Amino acid sequence: MATIYKLHPDNPQSRKVEAVVSALRQGAVALYPTDTVYAIGCDLNHRGAVQRVRQLKQLANDKPLTFLCASLSNIADYAIVSDSAYRLIKRLIPGPFTFLLPATRQVPRLVMSPKRRTTGIRVPDHAICLELVKRLQNPVISTSALTLLPEAAPDRPVDKMTMFDSLEQLVDIVIDDDRPLAYEVSTILDMEGDEPRMIRQGLGWEAALDWGAQPV
Repeated sequence: MATIYKLHPDNPQSRKVEAVVSALRQGAVALYPTDTVYAIGCDLNHRGAVQRVRQLKQLANDKPLTFLCASLSNIADYAIVSDSAYRLIKRLIPGPFTFLLPATRQVPRLVMSPKRRTTGIRVPDHAICLELVKRLQNPVISTSALTLLPEAAPDRPVDKMTMFDSLEQLVDIVIDDDRPLAYEVSTILDMEGDEPRMIRQGLGWEAALDWGAQPV
């Protein structure tokens, strides 16, 4: 059964954050809130934990996994960022956006798409996420937990306790930020070409269009 940590959404308690970070370093898989939906995740550099996340999501190894970074400079460690991509990302982060970018060698093969050598990166506008990533000093995998709840949908919402009850046997840690369960996903922007392309419309899509993203 998972250990549940109740963290303040704006000022997460330091002692509890350190406990979560310590567990992530040892390979724990966590269910945690973001600025969009609840996510399943782990330390990007813990191979065993990443493989567990893939198995939970039933993802083949050729499907990329999104991960969270703390800042634009952190993104540049894991992705090749062109000048135009840099300008757009700088305007949109932190926020509900996933950027598809060419991966650097620091991205584990198990995480990125081997066919395109791309990776999905986010800098969320969420205090708990940012604090975890900063203290861990590694990115954290972030993949939607709602896909593990077939009964959940915007027109058929479940509450958080139902989600926790359904998933606590599958993860090691559950983080509760004491906020309602959200159903709106991130906006996905493909940044590989000369112009950013919006390939999924989610939260914040209007801002992405205003700053030059092209609808697909």
